[in-house]
Amino acid sequence: MQLPAALTKLLRPNLDGDRNLIREAWNMLSTLPGGKHMFSMLIGRMAPYTGSIGANVTVLRPGHCEVQLTDRRAVRNHLNCVHAIALVNLAEVAGNVALAYSMPDDARFIVAGLDIKYLKKARGTITAIGEAPILNTSTRAEYEVPVTLKDKSGTVVATAVLHTLVGPKKKDSAAVN
Repeated sequence: MQLPAALTKLLRPNLDGDRNLIREAWNMLSTLPGGKHMFSMLIGRMAPYTGSIGANVTVLRPGHCEVQLTDRRAVRNHLNCVHAIALVNLAEVAGNVALAYSMPDDARFIVAGLDIKYLKKARGTITAIGEAPILNTSTRAEYEVPVTLKDKSGTVVATAVLHTLVGPKKKDSAAVN
């Protein structure tokens, strides 16, 4: 059975292709029943370590992403709260997805550094809110992407800043996708 080309591309994602796969996938999936969960699984497939925390993208628009992490044993530490590294991972997902959605088709990025401050023990569902610049160029530059992590009551449990290097995609990679 031959799969539709759009579905085949989603199952074998190539972020260095000639389009913004993150934006296309969200725009296609987010309005479908279960689509936000499918999008979140796709993010985890593109970056398996990122997918290890099982976070779900709930809101995504240019320059803004909200990602939720359900508190469960797999992401806890010895103090019975969400592990520091799970929070870093969550912050990176929110910031990266906000930025990726907001970039032109010919841009790509990599996190070059990350600062995080833990303000309170994180318990319960944690929501990370990434606020990225909306880029209209793929010219090589570094951007700061702030992320705020809040618990269910709205209390800020951590803040992070992703130092992200953006640049043009490889010229020959467009033919691959």
